[in-house]
Amino acid sequence: MSLEADVVRLLAKAPLRTVRTRDLAAVYAHPRQRVRALEARGIVHRLAHGFYCAVPAEHDPATWRPSIEAAAAGIASAIFGDRIPVLTGLTAARVHRALPRAVAVAQVAVPRWRRPMHLADRVGEVRFVARRVGDLDAVLVQTDLGPALATTTEQTVLDLARSDPRGIDVDVQESIRTLLAGADATQLETLARAQRMGATLRRLEAGGPS
Repeated sequence: MSLEADVVRLLAKAPLRTVRTRDLAAVYAHPRQRVRALEARGIVHRLAHGFYCAVPAEHDPATWRPSIEAAAAGIASAIFGDRIPVLTGLTAARVHRALPRAVAVAQVAVPRWRRPMHLADRVGEVRFVARRVGDLDAVLVQTDLGPALATTTEQTVLDLARSDPRGIDVDVQESIRTLLAGADATQLETLARAQRMGATLRRLEAGGPS
């Protein structure tokens, strides 16, 4: 089997079909050089420094790029492992279709803090938020690169409300209103109690700044 086929197989098995350059050391003696050749051939797409994802066979590699939400999930999964990172904040609102406008920053909850990472294929960055990811109420969502975890509608509402207590961020407030329309009141109460966000929930229920 050719080395290229080995890389394709590695990408297919990787979480969200995303790998770090150093992951290819098991296949190539000089992974940086070889991965650039694979990029030129349209087999992989560069997401950020040292991070590449597989280009879907049905897409034109010259024009295709994953959504920023998928890119963030792929990069974080390559670092922390499959089904560990959780898309959160406005990024979760985006995957729940609560915010139609594209944003240049993707937020992903991870077990430990990392510096923000600039994306290589667009003006944008991934911000890693240190949280106890196992305590978050999360659900699998579909992205351009495969299934990833994102906070549920209810968790997202509470997180957004806590992030903007004065109610001055237009995108956050629009997302909250949209998400609340489909949120389960009992689950909101349960999460707020467990995560000590009762005051945040009370502000939401009162209709004031969240």
